[in-house]
Amino acid sequence: MLTIFLAIAPVFALILMGYGLRRGGIPSIEFWNLNDRLVYWVLMPALFFAKISAADLSGGLGGYAVLLYAGFFAAILCGWLLGRGMQAPQASSLLQGSARFNTFVGLAIAEAIFGTKGLQIAVLGSALLVPVVNVTVVTLMTRQLGGGGKSVLLGLVRNPLILSICAGALFNFAGLGDVPVLHEMARILGNAALPIMLLCVGANLKLRGQSGSRRVIGFSMIGKFVVNPAVVILAALLFGLDPLVSQIALIFAALPTGVASYTLAREMRGDAPLMAAIITTQTLLSFLTLPLTLLIAQAILTGN
Repeated sequence: MLTIFLAIAPVFALILMGYGLRRGGIPSIEFWNLNDRLVYWVLMPALFFAKISAADLSGGLGGYAVLLYAGFFAAILCGWLLGRGMQAPQASSLLQGSARFNTFVGLAIAEAIFGTKGLQIAVLGSALLVPVVNVTVVTLMTRQLGGGGKSVLLGLVRNPLILSICAGALFNFAGLGDVPVLHEMARILGNAALPIMLLCVGANLKLRGQSGSRRVIGFSMIGKFVVNPAVVILAALLFGLDPLVSQIALIFAALPTGVASYTLAREMRGDAPLMAAIITTQTLLSFLTLPLTLLIAQAILTGN
């Protein structure tokens, strides 16, 4: 466990640094607000495009997709069932907290533990998950909360991450190879993405003035930290997939909820303060749950 913890410790150290810098006003609050937009609109799309357009897709992604989707849909079903009988805004936050994940942290951890190959597989995992997760969550939240769903779904069509995934896949399937200037620029921007976005994750944490039901926060962890990883491990054993692919899928399964969940809760008139509390609590707990989950999975999947 010490080896895994030391590998991912820099990831969480950067998150804490981002939190400290923003609370200290360094360099300014406006800087962090703009940085969020830089990561979302420029750096992450560049990373996705560079990795997906150059990835080797000849081996197929069927087994990998099965692991990712099995964990996600099991977790979202758990969140949906646990939320029955709750008020709609709380239930919608529980739904997101049970199943959504922080892509930024996942990519950084995959690279920290498994190197460039791990990052490549993680980017492909993001490409498989991001569109499905967003459409599924928005559709279910629209059913819970009513209204606003169409405008949010239209917004997904213009989502820069989804657009960059589609562009990278088109370049890959068309066999266009490296385009001078374009791909080199995308790789340079992509290299800057991981450290900056980790600082932004920390800058967006809110430890003070949290409000929300402890019961709902606790329920969200059942889907996120128990059901999702357990289903991925069982599916990996059942299908006998490559241990590296299985462990990358498990990283996604064990990630805390992403900060974008707060924005979606606010836009769709869900319980945004509760969503903020879920995000912060899960992110802090994942300092311990992630390495522990990976250690258990490694013992089960590899027999070591």
